[in-house]
Amino acid sequence: MSTRKTLKALVEARRGVLVPGAFNALSARVIEDLGFEAIYITGAGVTNMSFGLPDQGFIGLSDMAEHTARIRDAVGLPLIVDADTGFGNALNVRHSVRVLERAGADCIQLEDQLAPKRCGHFSGKAVISSEEAVAKIKAAVDARADPNLLVLARTDAAAVLGFEAAIERAQRFSEAGADILFVEAVRSVGEIRALPQRLAKPQLMNMVIGGHTPIFGAEELGRLGYGIVLYANAALQGALAGMQRALTVLRDTRRIDEDPTLVTPFAERQRMVGKADWDALEERYS
Repeated sequence: MSTRKTLKALVEARRGVLVPGAFNALSARVIEDLGFEAIYITGAGVTNMSFGLPDQGFIGLSDMAEHTARIRDAVGLPLIVDADTGFGNALNVRHSVRVLERAGADCIQLEDQLAPKRCGHFSGKAVISSEEAVAKIKAAVDARADPNLLVLARTDAAAVLGFEAAIERAQRFSEAGADILFVEAVRSVGEIRALPQRLAKPQLMNMVIGGHTPIFGAEELGRLGYGIVLYANAALQGALAGMQRALTVLRDTRRIDEDPTLVTPFAERQRMVGKADWDALEERYS
């Protein structure tokens, strides 16, 4: 089964499949190695880790396409790619979908924020008109070369226009052909419980560590009917905490030994990048 068909089956099962976010090829390898079933290529994570900037619309299509291609080459899991606002109007969305599909995306996420977008859990968000947002989803659906490529439609309207307006937008995205719906930054337990009852298409729930949305376990969200439980930046926050711990010890003690509670051992690092496979290839071609 192709990765796109695999992802579609995972989403339609509505069992709350856990999907962590990757910000580069090595983080994607860790996700795959630990047995997760799909990967989300996070625009926030790429922005934070590659540019050292906040998630406020600083990355472009070429950045996400390059990261997608590198991750696609590194892992065999289905890839959900964060395409922010589609990097422009409906015509830009069409181009973005074609580029990201060629790069290896299995699902492309588009949102209805006014550019430049910002993290869904930041203040100061604004959304485009529902008519323009629907047109972008239609453009995305029409642009895909493979009908198995999934379109994930996100709305940030809950924080700007209210929960009911977000429901209405999500329904219109569904009617425009979106395969998965994503109402971002809901703020109450009641709203989380209501969404699967109000919208027929499979949905994603975003669990932002430290964000506005109450944290639910994936099992409970699966019982509620969510298809995907996203932890877009758990790996990033864990990596940042690990770097801070290790480098604090190095600064304070002037050395670091191979302590597995502090740093990944050298041999494990080589395993994660497939050195043994490359050694075998080197021997084969020498």
